[in-house]
Formats: sequence, C-alpha cells, structure tokens
Amino acid sequence: LNFVDIFGFLNVFKYITFRTGLSLFTSLIIVLLIGGPFISFFSNRKIVNPIRDDGPQDHIVKKIGTPTMGGVIILFGLLFSVLCWGDLSNTSVLFCIYIAISFGLLGALDDYKKVKNNNSSGISSKFKILSQVFLAILGISLFVYYVDYQEITNLYFPFFKNLIINLGWFFIPFSVFVIVGSSNAVNLTDGLDGLAAGCSSIVFCGLGTEILLKSKPDLIIFSLLCFAMSGLCMGFLKFNKYPAKIFMGDSGSITIGAILGSISILTNSYFTVFVISGIFIIETLSVIVQVGFFKITKKIFHKGRRIFLMTPIHHHYE
Repeated sequence: LNFVDIFGFLNVFKYITFRTGLSLFTSLIIVLLIGGPFISFFSNRKIVNPIRDDGPQDHIVKKIGTPTMGGVIILFGLLFSVLCWGDLSNTSVLFCIYIAISFGLLGALDDYKKVKNNNSSGISSKFKILSQVFLAILGISLFVYYVDYQEITNLYFPFFKNLIINLGWFFIPFSVFVIVGSSNAVNLTDGLDGLAAGCSSIVFCGLGTEILLKSKPDLIIFSLLCFAMSGLCMGFLKFNKYPAKIFMGDSGSITIGAILGSISILTNSYFTVFVISGIFIIETLSVIVQVGFFKITKKIFHKGRRIFLMTPIHHHYE
C-alpha cells in the first residue's frame, strides 16, 4: 500500500532537505526526552565522573558526584535519528555509523575504567591513540574498497579553483590523521560545562549549511547527519550547561570529533571544518605548546617551565 498515492502531502518526505530539518528536531527532542531518565539511572548506579586531583580546586568541590558517560545519550539519539530519516543503503552513511559506534564504544570503555577504578586515568593514552588509529584505518580501508573513491581523494583549495591535488593512496593515512586528530581535539575541549557540546552544535550547524550550499545531490545526506548532530549537542547542552547535571565523557567527545572528521573527509570540507573548529584547534595547540615547552625547558634548565597555568587552555582561564 502506497500511502503517498492516497495522501499527497506525504511527498514532502521524499525530499532530503525536508528530512534534514526533521533530523535536527528529532535528535533534539529525543535527547530532551531521554536525558532526564538517563541521568537518574547513572546517578542511582553511581556512574559518576572521578575528578582530577591536579585540576582547578573549584572542580573538586562542585563537580564531584556528577554522572558521566553522557555520550551514550548522544550515540543513541544519533542512531535513532539516522534510522528515521537517513538512507541506510548509502555506504557513506554506514561508514559514519561505524565510526560513531566504534569510537563511542572505545570512549565508553575509557569512561568505564575511570568509574571502576575511581580515578581520572581510564585507559592509557597510548592504547587509546592506537585503538583510534586502528579503527580509523579499518573503516577507511573498507570504505575505499567498496566505493569508487577517485573523486574523494582530490584535495580542493578555496580561492584556487584550478588547484587540485590527488592524494591517491595517501588519502588513507591523511583521513586517519583527520579523524583521530578531530576526535582528540574535541576530547581535549571537553573539560568545561557546556563547552564541547555548545561548540560542536555550532560547528555541525555551520558544516551542514555549507554542505547544503554546495548543492551537490550526493552530499546532501551529510547535511542530514550534521544537523542531527547539531540537534543532539543542543539537546545535551540543556543537561551539560553550568552547573552540569551530566558529563559527556570520552564516550561522547571522541565520538563527536570522529564524526566531524569523517564528514569533512566525505564532503571534502577540510578547510571549512578547520575554520569553524577554531576552538578545538586552539585547545589542542595549547596542549602541544605546553608539553613541548615543558620538555624543552626541562632539558635545558633541568626544570620544566610552563606557559599556561594549566592546559587545555580553558583551565588556564578558570
């Protein structure tokens, strides 16, 4: 039974642009609906975030006992929204779902370790990075195997219409760098109430709009993913704004970053993401500069010195 023939107004659901708008509202509403019950469940189960001893004293006093693993809410909302409005026959969409689930599970493992051991260490940084690299390599390799990726390997430069660089097989390591780098950049930004969620909502909205403006039919599906993520982050912000009722944890932050990196690869929006993700980049650079300066001064003066009081840089201003 074809309901479109009976109810002509249902034709509107055939348009991806209409479903894109619906994906934003669906993801926003689903997070608002399930956020409260999830927070209560995590609180009752004592799934709370251990606070760093070397962090700002204000965190130790005010944030202790706050539930974590809020990324589970974001991941659930994303899957629900994509199942409602996305095209699951699209290999690119399946790739993004794979990235979201795999990185989300890795982040959840890290959060679980922190809760179980009652400290902020979680899994080792080395294991986390290597796992991210492995998951990204596996996903990208399968993607290029099943998809005609000739166009996607081209690197375009804004303001230089005829300047095109074909990455060839270098596309794989380049993509892995983008996904892992973006994932950890958002992860570093997640340390202040509402910061990562608020910035991510703006970034995804901007990226989704830019994809729509490209007017390329094969890319429109990614605007749906972007606006779904924007809605999820806006909804999560209700619970994560100061004072936070729940933290997204690594299950949320590295997932958000990985999806952002994946969409930038599939839509060739590297430079757009670089510009609108300025906060994430500054946060990451602050850590790199701090660690590098500390190691250099320690080698020269036998005592490490710091540029910032604490990094990522948002802690410096606290």
